[in-house]
Amino acid sequence: MSSQAKRIVVTGMGINTPIGDNLDDFYANLIAGKSAITRWKFLKNPEVYSKVGGDLSEYDAKAKVGALKGKLSAATHKRLRQLTKKAPFSTKISALVAADAWIDAGLAGKEESLDPTRQATLIGGHNLNERYFASNYETFLDEPDYIDSMAALLMLDTDHAGTVCEVIGCQGAAYTLGGACASANVALRSAIDEIRHHDHDLALVVGPVLDFSQMGPHAMALMGAITFESFNDEPARASRPYDLHREGFVPSHGAACLVLEELGHALERGARIYAEVLGCTSTSDGSHLPSPSTEGQARTITRLLRRCAVRPEDVDFVCAHATSTPLGDRSEVNAIKTVFGDHATKLKVNAPKSMLGHTCWSAPAVETVAGLLQMRGGKLHPSINIETQDPEIDLDVCANEAVDHEIQVMLKNSFGFGGLNCCALYRRFDPNSL
Repeated sequence: MSSQAKRIVVTGMGINTPIGDNLDDFYANLIAGKSAITRWKFLKNPEVYSKVGGDLSEYDAKAKVGALKGKLSAATHKRLRQLTKKAPFSTKISALVAADAWIDAGLAGKEESLDPTRQATLIGGHNLNERYFASNYETFLDEPDYIDSMAALLMLDTDHAGTVCEVIGCQGAAYTLGGACASANVALRSAIDEIRHHDHDLALVVGPVLDFSQMGPHAMALMGAITFESFNDEPARASRPYDLHREGFVPSHGAACLVLEELGHALERGARIYAEVLGCTSTSDGSHLPSPSTEGQARTITRLLRRCAVRPEDVDFVCAHATSTPLGDRSEVNAIKTVFGDHATKLKVNAPKSMLGHTCWSAPAVETVAGLLQMRGGKLHPSINIETQDPEIDLDVCANEAVDHEIQVMLKNSFGFGGLNCCALYRRFDPNSL
């Protein structure tokens, strides 16, 4: 089969957020409009301006490992237990969502029928173990010999790739990709290439938790990027894309894994298919500043549609980037209107970050899981906290209520600091299209 003829589908998903560490709970809480935002539990410094976020810092990874016993092969579960025992927080969660996705894809226990050298592992993110690094540095300043003896390895982003590969048994290409808040979509883009052009049958795309240090949220507050003025005492109201009184995004923990698979390989083993991945396109605004560009975002979406040979009017749902920043939300909506013209008013649009907050590097993967669950479920989650809708946000944004809708083609937007744009397109899988 030529690389151009290869079709790619999503056959497995794993999720971990404060409102669900399994697909069923995650989707149910999204549809119910439940907020993941609370006061941070790990923040000890009272001088940090922003006090709220989606917090997984006290997540019981050991209990989750125990819950997966019997769902993975004995050998895989043993590796998962051993590797997560001493791994940093974020790396533990990467291993767990990968294991969940592997199980969900129906691959657990079938490793002997697979070629491990044709299984790629792509990690979307950078500077992931920020709190682990900061904690060890504080120890180093007090007593250098008391730092974690494995810190030289464990603080590296590549340890996520190595850990996931070892747990699952993947021996194909494995690497990390950084693109700020577009990182997980950048990883998706490379996963597509690995399957189409580099002889892989499947690829795991992991969007890991960004383990914020105390300095991280404070620095973002000083930049004016995140909310800290009005909602420290009302965390659930803090993330409010499309509301007239939004004042910045809410940083959050969250991780996800997607299993991408070459269609023929998936069909041969009788895999359940969530959707077909039509393509993923990345562009740059040519600027290091964190200012969104309507022109750059529109150019990315237009290029994606052209490369996927999809007409604008064929798209019916946008899983929006929608961070809850005054400029960012408006810029994205204007980009959508630029690309889709009159069809924009017929689109359904919603904002996962209204409930989840901004999971940063992993956001494209976390929100793609949300989007594909909505495609399967036939119901769109609300964009919550819209008390007074910004009059410039004049699209159907599923304000405050879940909406029945059968998604046919989904656009997933992601736009990172420094004008790093990366958008993906998914289509409901049609068995008659074979």
